[in-house]
Amino acid sequence: MPLERHHKILIGSFSSVVIIILVINSIFLYLLFGQLQLSHNNLKAEIQQLQTETQTKFNEITTNVLEQKEELNSLGAELGTVSEEFDILKATTSADFSGIIENAIKGVVTIRTNTGQGTGFIIDSDGYVVTNYHIMDGATAAGIITYDGEMHAVSPVGHNAQMDISLLKIEGNYDTLELGNSDDVSVGEKVIAIGNPLGLQFSVSEGIISALHRAGPNNLEYYFQTDAALNSGNSGGPLINTRGDVIGINNFKISDGESLGFALESKYIKEAVNSIAMQALNQTLI
Repeated sequence: MPLERHHKILIGSFSSVVIIILVINSIFLYLLFGQLQLSHNNLKAEIQQLQTETQTKFNEITTNVLEQKEELNSLGAELGTVSEEFDILKATTSADFSGIIENAIKGVVTIRTNTGQGTGFIIDSDGYVVTNYHIMDGATAAGIITYDGEMHAVSPVGHNAQMDISLLKIEGNYDTLELGNSDDVSVGEKVIAIGNPLGLQFSVSEGIISALHRAGPNNLEYYFQTDAALNSGNSGGPLINTRGDVIGINNFKISDGESLGFALESKYIKEAVNSIAMQALNQTLI
């Protein structure tokens, strides 16, 4: 049965309304999607900006931390230098060698033989020890006691009898003492002698340089005169200045007088030791 005209109008109107609604919905969805896309892009841009700002801040913080660390390290180094200078200043101005002794005594050793005892000091971290030759002369057995109380077997490397220098070797790794320049030493300069007088290990006596270039038993004017107390057992030990450097090796004393000790000057120690080392090891040590 054919539709009547008013029915056609109703159907056409309804279809038009549906189409219009669909078009409006499509436009609305399109606009909504566009808005969402815009919001998404804006949010993404903001996140990227925040990431950039965060990374920048992080880099700044890292840089500041590194700078602070460098400043602290620098300050620590400066404090270490100040501490060392303070020890030197104390030793120079108040005769307080405590800071010097604390470091220097670790490089001093006790030498015991079947004929007697003496002192030595370590000049190379590999365990090379300098002492007086007369301590080792005639001995058939010897041992070295380091500051930690350990006893070590000793191997003679060589000697210079005229200079009364003997070079020994023990196994291990050790703190060392440095040789200073004996040409820079002046009369009146304060010094300490570290040794084992009468078996009293690692004893310290203090004095001054009384004279330069005194003649020794070898008739060579290679010796400092000092009033630092030297007794049996001090032989071979270091004579140390206010900077902690070895400027002499304690060698002998005049028993008929008071405070008349003598130490071979460091430049002659160096010559003798290096001569021994070149002959025995084909190298210099100091």
